[in-house]
Amino acid sequence: MLEIRQLRKSFDGAEILKGVDLRVEKGDVVAILGPSGAGKTTLLRCLNFLETADSGEMTFDGRTIDLRLAGKKEIAQIRRKTAFVFQNFNLFLNRTALENVTEGLVTARRMQKEQAERIGREALDKVGLSDRCDHFPDQLSGGQQQRVAIARAVAADPEIIYFDEPTSALDPELTGEVLSVMRRLAEEGRTMLVVTHEMGFARNVSTRTVFMEQGLVVEVGDTRQMFEDPKETRTQEFMRKISGGAEAF
Repeated sequence: MLEIRQLRKSFDGAEILKGVDLRVEKGDVVAILGPSGAGKTTLLRCLNFLETADSGEMTFDGRTIDLRLAGKKEIAQIRRKTAFVFQNFNLFLNRTALENVTEGLVTARRMQKEQAERIGREALDKVGLSDRCDHFPDQLSGGQQQRVAIARAVAADPEIIYFDEPTSALDPELTGEVLSVMRRLAEEGRTMLVVTHEMGFARNVSTRTVFMEQGLVVEVGDTRQMFEDPKETRTQEFMRKISGGAEAF
């Protein structure tokens, strides 16, 4: 479904991504792990053209594009097939939960309002917020706001959803409700690429795990193998340090 080759990105002369290769198959739930500064978020942002890569190629649904030279039309076509869930929700504060979910359907996809509202209500029901459709973000907890953001992503019916540390802005007691929604999406067969520090989710929900450090993919493999028998020394060290948090969820 998605293949990335030699993705590079620098900021102010500092190379953040140093030639990343990655392949994602349909139905994969890929957890991207690694220490802070590894380039994980930058990778996702480049894949969705929130940042422009310095070089590299993407093959998506059989079509190959140059990540640096992609034009507005190509970017729009890719974005219609993807969705992005941010760390800090990125909701419109002056719109209700339902309006946040339907805004993109109506404005970007030119969908009729009635159809968009039907899809939006179904998406909010899927994340357990059918009774919060008319609530504004400041009337919702952080976990509920993030679930609205996930409903917005699901409503677009994307081929792949990118999650950028979706629980990092939440209190621990709210984290579980968001992870439970993500688990259900995984069980439905959604293709997901998840940057996360939630080791329990990574170990128990993801199908494949990527370990990144210093702008490179150090190791990638089946999740069970990555947690129980990683091949690279640096991956082994990282897994030993985080092993205590990998049993939960």
